[in-house]
Amino acid sequence: MSEHVWLKRVSYFLLIILLIGGIKGFSLYRRAFAPNIYTKDKKNTYLYIPTGSTYEDVLKLINEKKLIKNSQSFAWASRKKNYPNHVNPGRYKVKNRMSNNEFINMLRSGRQDPVMLTFNNLRTEKQLAKRLSDQLEIDSPSIMSFFNSDSIARSYGFDKYTFRCIFIPNTYEVYWNISTESLFQRMLSEYDSFWTWKRKNKAEQIGLTKEEVITLASIVNEETRKDNEKSRIAGVYMNRLHKGIRLHADPTVIYAIGNFSMQRVLRKHYKIDSPYNTYKFGGLPPGPICFPEVSSIDAVLNYEKHNYLYFCAKPDFSGYHNFAKTLKEHNRNAELYRRELNKRRIYR
Repeated sequence: MSEHVWLKRVSYFLLIILLIGGIKGFSLYRRAFAPNIYTKDKKNTYLYIPTGSTYEDVLKLINEKKLIKNSQSFAWASRKKNYPNHVNPGRYKVKNRMSNNEFINMLRSGRQDPVMLTFNNLRTEKQLAKRLSDQLEIDSPSIMSFFNSDSIARSYGFDKYTFRCIFIPNTYEVYWNISTESLFQRMLSEYDSFWTWKRKNKAEQIGLTKEEVITLASIVNEETRKDNEKSRIAGVYMNRLHKGIRLHADPTVIYAIGNFSMQRVLRKHYKIDSPYNTYKFGGLPPGPICFPEVSSIDAVLNYEKHNYLYFCAKPDFSGYHNFAKTLKEHNRNAELYRRELNKRRIYR
């Protein structure tokens, strides 16, 4: 065989090897880097992987959402990247046309998308627990176990009545699989950040502790949704506190009864035996009756200085109030409101 023929055959052989290698390499490339994740309507979706999940659990979740086009290539890429031994819980944003490599890298590294945790317009710890559990992995009983523990409350520097103060309504960025303990620690940190030097100084000037400010703010919050009236109502209650007059706040009675659908507080309700009943007991109740908005807290810290001792809802049901300096004037305002309640057949 001539040298020329031999070289020619070797060249063909090498070319075939290169072609085979190229085809195989391209196949491997496609397995790893070609789009293989497809979402419904081509929109971003979320994959929630619970704490303690196995690789098989993740596959089941993925299959339920019908995210993978080629399950064999995904299984191959998972093995190559050792994902079955590195499953991380969390909430993951899944984009349309992600590759196996991109998708697995995100899951394997635990690079989850945070939750924008929001809560407002809540009265009780039970309501808060449900709102939080609706947005996070932790369940309501776990959250309530913290609220109901005197020892845990004390370890955070509160008691069972004021522990809820650390939850100031706002929007917080947290991870979906945050633990109950970590959530409470985070809220305590946010609480401390909320109480700036300026706010703490104002609380000291008006003679209230931080928890007392929030407690009074919770009453103001339930009395009105009108931000431009909150500081005036706060001023009424501060005047009553300074004069040693009971607050006589209907929202505290409603809270004590626990019937938040009540539209009218009657005289018989004033007798309920509860530390939250400000008709029966002087001073502030032992803790907040709701989770007050920031505007209500700041309204207490910056309460309006005036001589009003009473206020009553306006009979036009506008949400605003008539204010009075004397009991005679207040009784006149209250009678107008009672007449309107009767006219509208609101008896309880």
